[in-house]
Amino acid sequence: MEKVLLHSCCAPCSAAILEWMGQNGYEPVILFYNPNIFPEEEYLRRKNEIVRYAHETGVAIVDLDGDNAGGPWEQQHAGWLKCAEGLDGEPERGRRCLACFKHRLCVAADYAASHGFPLFTTTLASSRWKDIRQINEAGLYAQEQCGRGLTRFWDRNWRKGGLYERRNILARQFYNQQYCGCEFSLRQRERFTETKNQ
Repeated sequence: MEKVLLHSCCAPCSAAILEWMGQNGYEPVILFYNPNIFPEEEYLRRKNEIVRYAHETGVAIVDLDGDNAGGPWEQQHAGWLKCAEGLDGEPERGRRCLACFKHRLCVAADYAASHGFPLFTTTLASSRWKDIRQINEAGLYAQEQCGRGLTRFWDRNWRKGGLYERRNILARQFYNQQYCGCEFSLRQRERFTETKNQ
């Protein structure tokens, strides 16, 4: 079986991909690195769901947001905010999202290269909130800038081949978030909701 590092943003976006990998000769290891998620309660809720699912299914999980891997949530989030500096006014799917993807996927590529994973990919490519072209751009950037020639970004569209439909079925067992994750997307959603309700 071929090893692949799967950067996971959340359990709902991961389940169908993990299922498919297991059925198609891949040995996935989940990487959780999402210091963009805000507030801390939301971050913990999403993190706990993917950790629970990993344990239930016997899939290995690496937690790079853990206290032993870079500090508590506040410290990790403050580091992430630096990559979004000056981009807070960008719309969803704008330059801020690309910077965020590059940041997170560079960490994934570095981990993959350091731990013998020939492939890395991301569940972001299954999310309805994301632009697949941005994700692929960020993944290739991470491969080139952080992969040290030791790992390759798998630019598969995880929405195709029935996976999006399967995702929606499996997602019913999890908490399903209603915004991307960062405070900027949360604020935009809140403004939209306020306008809609006026």
